[in-house]
Amino acid sequence: MRNLWIITRKEYRHYFNSPIAYAVAFMVLLVTGIIFYASIARAAMQATVPEPRSILTPMISLFLFTTPAITMGLLSEEQKTGTIELLMTAPLRTVDIIIGKWLASFLFLSTIAAIPVIFLVYLNFLVDPGIDWGISISGYLGMFLLISSFTAIGVAASSFFSNQIASFFAAFAIIMALWLLDVPAQTGPEFLKALDLGEHFYNSFYQGVIKGTDIIYYLSVTAVSLFAGVTSLESRRWRA
Repeated sequence: MRNLWIITRKEYRHYFNSPIAYAVAFMVLLVTGIIFYASIARAAMQATVPEPRSILTPMISLFLFTTPAITMGLLSEEQKTGTIELLMTAPLRTVDIIIGKWLASFLFLSTIAAIPVIFLVYLNFLVDPGIDWGISISGYLGMFLLISSFTAIGVAASSFFSNQIASFFAAFAIIMALWLLDVPAQTGPEFLKALDLGEHFYNSFYQGVIKGTDIIYYLSVTAVSLFAGVTSLESRRWRA
């Protein structure tokens, strides 16, 4: 457990030295800020209450595209530079390496996602009698579960390749494939809709409903992705 937290802390701090990470943070906060301001202005003109969930949709859309950029170098860069060999020969368990890197990326993106909560606090004071915190909390819970799945897929993809660009496109392709499964489900097998990443968010958490089956789904996607990463890295250990 100690080694796990050492890896997590090291990788989490490393993000704050990365220009890509700052670019992602700036983009997410800028877009959510603009959309939040626009929703308040529109509500004022129409004499309605601003929608507190208006910041969730753009954030999730941005994370869809930016998570692969955040995770692509976690293992790919180490494989390219050869530093992965030091990790593999060190007294570290493969599972600690994978989970540590996943946890660092998850915590970093969650930190970015948590900052716009100040918009909700401001909106709560702006309207009377306040916003529906139940929907906001369930929406945020669903978004954190989505981030968990996105980052786990990104870590798995990064373990497959020594090229960051290949890792980026592999993670992006997998995430988008799972995100758009409801499209073929319209004319194909119904079970595809049950595997869709967005289906489990917009039909429950986004509506203020927390279902155990949806939580289990996201945790399962995370676990399967991390297991794939562990297996990939472990096979490298055996080949070395």
